[in-house]
Amino acid sequence: MKKDFFEEGQYYHIYNRGNNKENIFIEEKNYNYFLEKLKKYIIPIADIYAYCLLKNHFHIVLRIKDRKDIPEKFKEKIHLPFSNLFNAYSKSINKAYNRTGSLFQEHLQRNRIENENYLKQLIIYVHLNPIKHKFTEHFDNYLHSSYRSYLSVKQSSIDRQFILELFDDLENFKFCHDERRIVYEGILNDVSLSDD
Repeated sequence: MKKDFFEEGQYYHIYNRGNNKENIFIEEKNYNYFLEKLKKYIIPIADIYAYCLLKNHFHIVLRIKDRKDIPEKFKEKIHLPFSNLFNAYSKSINKAYNRTGSLFQEHLQRNRIENENYLKQLIIYVHLNPIKHKFTEHFDNYLHSSYRSYLSVKQSSIDRQFILELFDDLENFKFCHDERRIVYEGILNDVSLSDD
């Protein structure tokens, strides 16, 4: 795993949080608006495998498409759709909530994913993030993550097939998430006990 520039055919974990840790999603409609912009700007250049949107930060796991599948105007500027996404979202939030200045903390964070095992662990980590940050006790019901998309048969922008094959099948995908959830809950309970 290394922090890097975007490159064709590579997998990345991208994430960022609100400037000064402030919320980037103020009300429910903001989450959907962000996902609409994600589809508009990022789907043409990348396959999205997982996401989780929390009030003050987000995580996305994706793969930049092969060069032949990237629109010509972005072949030499793969970073541009990401800039467009975050600029468009920031401007709309600033306008809607009468705020000024940067919405996000500095630059988009990105780490290259070097192997399939780490990719699998990262998918689980992203889906369990609402538990880690105590937004919910039931990650599988959290509305603003891609986990529920994997359980659905509805059309999705998430590239489910590749990830489900990586986990062997849907049952193993769910099992691996549940297994890690138990570990998380144990860690969180230990932390709570040590705080007493």
